[in-house]
Amino acid sequence: MSKKISAASARSHTRKTKQIKSSIPLPSGMFGKILAVLFVGFVAYAYRAMQPPPSKICGTPDGPPVTSPRIKLSDGRYLAYKEHGVPRDQAKHKIVFIHGYDSNRHDAVVATGLSPEVIDSLGVYIVSIDRPGYGESDPNPKRTVKSLAFDVQELADQLGLGSKFYVIGFSMGGQAVWTLLKYIPHRLAGAALLAPVTNYWWPNFPANLSKEAFSHQLPQDIWNLRVAHYLPWLTYWWNTQKFFPACSAAAYNPGALSSQDLELMPKYRANRDFYAQVRQQGQHESLYRDLMIGFGTWEFDPVDLENPFPNKEGSVQLWQGDEDKLVPVTLQRYIAQRQPWIQYHEIAGAGHMFPVLDGMADKIVKALLIGEKNVS
Repeated sequence: MSKKISAASARSHTRKTKQIKSSIPLPSGMFGKILAVLFVGFVAYAYRAMQPPPSKICGTPDGPPVTSPRIKLSDGRYLAYKEHGVPRDQAKHKIVFIHGYDSNRHDAVVATGLSPEVIDSLGVYIVSIDRPGYGESDPNPKRTVKSLAFDVQELADQLGLGSKFYVIGFSMGGQAVWTLLKYIPHRLAGAALLAPVTNYWWPNFPANLSKEAFSHQLPQDIWNLRVAHYLPWLTYWWNTQKFFPACSAAAYNPGALSSQDLELMPKYRANRDFYAQVRQQGQHESLYRDLMIGFGTWEFDPVDLENPFPNKEGSVQLWQGDEDKLVPVTLQRYIAQRQPWIQYHEIAGAGHMFPVLDGMADKIVKALLIGEKNVS
């Protein structure tokens, strides 16, 4: 009997000892300090993950070489350009071309597709630019909705394009043309917007219309554009993290392209030997800055613009494919309906890449320069 009591007592003593050991408290405040250290470490990690690397500026010791002509802007940045068509001093019509998303000055789809006959007969000179951060143009970390308009104005002045010039923009470059119409309309002889990107948060769009158009985008783009609009400081991280797919346009996701676009892609890419130059200074001040500006909060809405050519001394042309999966045709129709002074051309069966179609560049330029009709 005594042995059983001793065994039970031993077990009881052991349990009490474990309880005493497990209930030994941490020194006062130690748990809070550990949590604080972990929190600070997480914040530091998150901050580093959200910070883009510095741009590799062209012409600097660590940056790519400068291979194109450039002008120096009033704020010290450089803007690269490429000239096409007849010599500048012999031109009858001078056009500034603004490229789209993930592209550069070489990808001037209108200039490269224009026929020699139209170039010579109309005396067409085209200068295409690298938008800030692309190609060989310096990044502009202070870039705003309006800044490109004044960059283009400085380019026109330094190249001697005259008091008025034409402008053509494609895709994200087409969206930029709205800013020229807003901020420097007095410098324009005419403007053509080719599948210009629309901002779903422009306030004049009816809520049901923009919501419906937005819902047809790929899920990855819906989230990407929401981040760019509501949390722009998170755009770099969102597009470089590995948990969710990033922007479909940058990856040329076939799901974001129409059947015609897929057919035209080999032709479009065939002339892209320059592709390595597009992102050579870094993606944040080119691709991601585009998203933050293009889908951010604007200071104006294109539907509120006034006619820059009330005396019909020039025209604004808007071109759109009705099967474009990147830019909703319904929103372009609404803009054209609200702004009857815009000459709207809707191309049946066309997607986003319609400017690459054979003969399309001639139609676009002739409509803009000489008002040729029935070109859609």
